[in-house]
Amino acid sequence: MLHRLRQLAPLLVIVIFIGAIWLLTKELKHYNINDIRSAVVQIPAWRLWAAGGLTVVNYLLLIGYDYLAVRAIEHPLSLGKISLASFTGFVTSYNFGALLGGTSVRYRLYSAWGLSAVEILQLMLMLGTTYWIGVFALAGIVFISHPFPIPASLHLPFSNVQPIGWMLLSVAIVYASLTLIRKSPIRVKGIELRLPGTKMTLLQLFVSAGDLLLVAAILYTLLAHNLSIGYGEFLGIFLMATVTVVLSHVPGGVGVFELVILTLVASPSSAKILAGLLVFRVIYYLIPLFFAIIMLGLHELSLNRGLAQRVLQQANRWSVAIAPLILSWCTLLAGAVLLFSGATPIVTARLGHLQETLPLPLVEISHFMGSLIGAALLVLARGLQRRLDSAWWLITSLLSLGILVSLLKGFDFEEALLLSIVLFGLLISRGQYYRKGTLIHDRFSLPWAGTILVIVICSLWLGLFAYRHIEYSHELWWAFTFKGDASRFMRGSIGAMAVVLLFAFSKLVAAQKPQTQPPEADDLALVKQIVTTSPITATRLALLGDKSLLFNQQQTAFMMYGIQKRSWISLGDPVGPEEERAELVWQFRELVDLYDGWPVFYQIRPENLSIYLDQGLTILKLGEEARVPLKNFELSGGKRRKLRQAINHCQQANCEFSVIPREEVPSILPELKRISDDWLQSKGAKEKGFSLGFFDEAYLARFPIAVVKQQGTIIAFTNILEGAGKEELSADLMRYQQTAPPGVMEYLFVELMLWGQTQGYAWFNFGMAPLSGIESRPLSPVWNRTANLIFRYGDHFYRFEGLRSYKEKFDPVWTPKYLAAPGGLALPQILRDVVALIGKTRTATHRRSHDGPLG
Repeated sequence: MLHRLRQLAPLLVIVIFIGAIWLLTKELKHYNINDIRSAVVQIPAWRLWAAGGLTVVNYLLLIGYDYLAVRAIEHPLSLGKISLASFTGFVTSYNFGALLGGTSVRYRLYSAWGLSAVEILQLMLMLGTTYWIGVFALAGIVFISHPFPIPASLHLPFSNVQPIGWMLLSVAIVYASLTLIRKSPIRVKGIELRLPGTKMTLLQLFVSAGDLLLVAAILYTLLAHNLSIGYGEFLGIFLMATVTVVLSHVPGGVGVFELVILTLVASPSSAKILAGLLVFRVIYYLIPLFFAIIMLGLHELSLNRGLAQRVLQQANRWSVAIAPLILSWCTLLAGAVLLFSGATPIVTARLGHLQETLPLPLVEISHFMGSLIGAALLVLARGLQRRLDSAWWLITSLLSLGILVSLLKGFDFEEALLLSIVLFGLLISRGQYYRKGTLIHDRFSLPWAGTILVIVICSLWLGLFAYRHIEYSHELWWAFTFKGDASRFMRGSIGAMAVVLLFAFSKLVAAQKPQTQPPEADDLALVKQIVTTSPITATRLALLGDKSLLFNQQQTAFMMYGIQKRSWISLGDPVGPEEERAELVWQFRELVDLYDGWPVFYQIRPENLSIYLDQGLTILKLGEEARVPLKNFELSGGKRRKLRQAINHCQQANCEFSVIPREEVPSILPELKRISDDWLQSKGAKEKGFSLGFFDEAYLARFPIAVVKQQGTIIAFTNILEGAGKEELSADLMRYQQTAPPGVMEYLFVELMLWGQTQGYAWFNFGMAPLSGIESRPLSPVWNRTANLIFRYGDHFYRFEGLRSYKEKFDPVWTPKYLAAPGGLALPQILRDVVALIGKTRTATHRRSHDGPLG
């Protein structure tokens, strides 16, 4: 139910936005676009410079939010990284709202710097708490000391904001008192939340109050010459508008912020107030956005200092975690600017020069093309976030054409400069867009689609507002004159809407349900070809046939996965050539997105972590894999005493080791089935699967079988998994009968390792020891501390520590294995889904390999 409500949230945002636009139209019904343009020009230059200076000071103060949050969770992150995350996080949040903005930026950066999902969640809660407590405390004081009247049209039970002020101040006082009284952490759904101390609370109030006072001062500087109220009363109005914007969730607060200010400010000229608000958005929102892009580029260069040629080479490398995300939003903004420009009249001062230098048909075509390009950029911007090569080529081409038409349709050099900055950012980050996916099948989330709809609605409203004094007639569609701005708006808007609707229709037509069924015989035959070239023995688990398969377009690589509720769990990394792995992970991600699922990558290797960090996923250490180097493996020495005892005991019991070639395995399958059933009965267990093998005749017949015989009868066996190039050897399905002598499995392992040594194999893979090797320190993430605790004291439920101790007897080299998945509150459910999928019982099958095409 809650999931469905979250899906409807973007629709509610659009409704709020449309309502704000309608009320804004009523407020400005006596003004036209030229009045607002004139008011912008009349703002004194010193006020613009003063607002710019205060903006710089404010963004420096904003670092305090993230600094306090990082220190509250006791993470030793440097001030430089905190500053970068703070600036880019706040800039994108202010421009694109919480649904698409700051939360995503901070999550990607902080996760790339080693913070766990729980730590990032705690950090976000700390940021929100700092902001809201500051708002409540400051607004409470201001509303009480400088109450302003509430419009009667709102029909509230009080005439001014003083009662609201008392309520807000009470909340702030209760929070401050709670930090003094409660010292123990609060636990919510297994997540531990610690309240800050008294000193931290006072710092929170200082940073938040200072932030709000500065932003209000910036806006007041731009509006003061048109206001009849002082800064104290204006501060209260600003706080009311700010809270309304945050609650509305409209991206950037477009329309909502302006509506509240215009409604509550007593001014004889709403056009001048709106002009100041527009300039405020440029100074405080847009200019910092492009500085954020430059800072990300400089940050990447700072990580790669060296000779001049190295610097030039690294200039094409932006921050892997965040640059495509921000550039996609900047492309969205560029499309919005082109649409807004097409909806407003040409600047009068430039109209004369336009008539003298350019032919009318060229102006008309350029104006129409500008609107089409703007709409196309809106729908293509999502492709940049997905790092699509086709999106990069199309958008860079459209931006280049957009720069040209911006100059031709009205010498709009400001617009051309903005498009040039976005184009420059895309050109120097070319290497980030390497994917070969199609734009038509790219999934659009509701927030993203809602943002596009908001921009289109805003563009239409802007044009209707600008030309509302012009009486509509059919002739306007065919009026071609230099002063025919209304006609150009009508034609351009229809063209833009046609582009958006055509794209939406193409996605509906192209929509298809992907296949998620278990593999067919032909799929397994293709998998067999691919895994024989892989040095990693675990890839052979794809031949079990119990997992779904996803191939790349060339069918040279694949992923194997299972589905448990919303979790789509991939077993291991993609199998195939290294250069195909990243693309296949993206392909899997898109498949999961079609069903609104969670992409989960289980038991991934450390050398591939960058692929999953690039996806913005949270990385958790699952445990460590034990691999024994076979070149120097021997049984001599004190450490091997127990192994020698087990071997001697089995040899005295007339046990013999041998390897049955693959061709002879079908003849011993009935005997192996008897041993397997006996083992399951003795353990009171049922067949599992997914991450380990189960008894299946077709599967076992694919491999040589290592057996232990006692007086000619098989009493223990395991199938042998062989890596390509004799890189490694491992055992999968291990079974023995109840009457086998003690130590029979140690005997089987040692003999198999010695056999592998003679065959020239480099390693013997013992598999993973879950939760082992995860350190617990005071500054470790919550997951590390929890996993370490389970590992040490969880033997009652599962022999975690005993399993590692068993494998330690062979002196292995331990290699970490990880899980990559979405973080936040989804993580506990994802972990439960992984456990459920691995523990799911299987029905024993008896497919005869020689009866089918896979023998």
